[in-house]
Amino acid sequence: MAVEKEVGAIQMIRGRFAPSPTGGLHLGNARTALAAWLSTRSREGIFILRNEDLDRQRCKPGVSELNLSELQWLGLDWDEGPDVSGPWGPYHQSKRHAYYAEVLAQLREWVYPCYLSRKEVQAIASAPHGPIEGYGLKERELNQILSFCKQQEGKTPSLRFRGPQQKISFHDALQGPQAFEVGDFILRRADGEWAYQLAVVADDLAMQITEVVRGDDLLPSTAAQIVIYQALGQPPPQFLHLPLLLDSEGNRLSKRKGDLTLHALRHSGIASHRVLGFLAYSLGLLPELLEVSLYEVLKTYRIEQLNTSPYCLQNSDLEWLGVGCYNT
Repeated sequence: MAVEKEVGAIQMIRGRFAPSPTGGLHLGNARTALAAWLSTRSREGIFILRNEDLDRQRCKPGVSELNLSELQWLGLDWDEGPDVSGPWGPYHQSKRHAYYAEVLAQLREWVYPCYLSRKEVQAIASAPHGPIEGYGLKERELNQILSFCKQQEGKTPSLRFRGPQQKISFHDALQGPQAFEVGDFILRRADGEWAYQLAVVADDLAMQITEVVRGDDLLPSTAAQIVIYQALGQPPPQFLHLPLLLDSEGNRLSKRKGDLTLHALRHSGIASHRVLGFLAYSLGLLPELLEVSLYEVLKTYRIEQLNTSPYCLQNSDLEWLGVGCYNT
C-alpha cells in the first residue's frame, strides 16, 4: 500500500469534497461543495466524496448520511464515495487507519515523539504569527529536555513532523502566490487519533486527487501538506482556496451553532434552485440573485468569475432566500 503515483498516469481531473460529519452542512459548506463540483465537472473530471470522520468526539451518528442527502438535494453528484464505492476506497477516513500507519512509516525519517502538552506549547510560543501550530525550535528543544522525565512518568507522546522552520511558497489557482512558515506539526495525537495534515495528504494521494477546492481558512495548512508531499517524493495537487462566506458581522458560519443548514432550509420549504442561485451569486458566478438549475450554472462557469474576497451575508440575501433576518 505504498504511496506511489506514476508521473503522467492520471490524465483526467479528479476533484473532491470532503465534509466532516459533525452537523448539517451550512451555506458556507454548500458553497465550497458547489465550487469544487463545478471546477471538476466543467472539465469533465471525476468527482469524489470523502467522509472525513476521524474525530470520534465530534462526529455524530447518522450525520454522514444526512450530509449526502443535503448535497443530493442541491443536485450534486459524485462518481466515487461512501454510498457508491470506487477503486480507491474506503471513502470513510475512520476505515483507513492501516493506510495512515503505512504512510507514517514512510515518513519515519522526519518523525519524532513529542511529549509537550498543548498548554506547554502555548506558554512558550515565540510569536503570535509564528510557524504553523506555533511549534518552533524553542519548543523542539524543550521537548528534548523534558522527554526523559515524561517517559519515566508513562506519558504517551504525540508524533510530530520535523518541519523546515521556514516559509513554504506555493501558487493558489485563485489567490495567486502564497507563503507560510511551517514549524513542527502533529501527524498523530497522543490519544492515537490521526491528525488532519497526515490523513488528508494520504487520502488525496491514494485517491489520485489532482485538485483541491476548499476554504481559504486552510491556506496555512496547505504549506504543511506540501512539505509532506515533498517528503513522500510526490507532487501535490493544484489548490484553489475560496474566500469564506461570512455572517453579517464578519464571522464564519458554524456547524456547531447549526447556522443555516441545507437540511433546515429544505424543511422550511425553500427550493433548492433558490439556494443554488444564492450560492452561485455569492461566488461571483451570477450578476444578480436568480433561481437557477445546477446545469445552468455549470454551463457558464469560469474560474475567472470567482470572487477573491469574502462574501458577507446580508439580511436582504436571507429575505430573498425566504428565511428572514438572521441573528448569530
